[in-house]
Amino acid sequence: MMDGTTVDLALSRDEALVLFEMLFRYEQRGLLPKRNETENQVLWNLMVCLEESLREPFGAEYEELFLQARERLSGEGKED
Repeated sequence: MMDGTTVDLALSRDEALVLFEMLFRYEQRGLLPKRNETENQVLWNLMVCLEESLREPFGAEYEELFLQARERLSGEGKED
């Protein structure tokens, strides 16, 4: 339900996995911009939402699942 105070985003599971991995990797390497505390908090909140929605990053097969998701996404829009 949209009440004007929130925005709902829809991502495929593959998109969510790739976004999670990208944000996690950038954060770990210190590559996320450090403009101000508010922007950092927004990125952190996004990562938390992804962590709460995904079970894959915490499983033993995460790397393989991530690679499969990335491969499927890279194939989107390609003509056969």
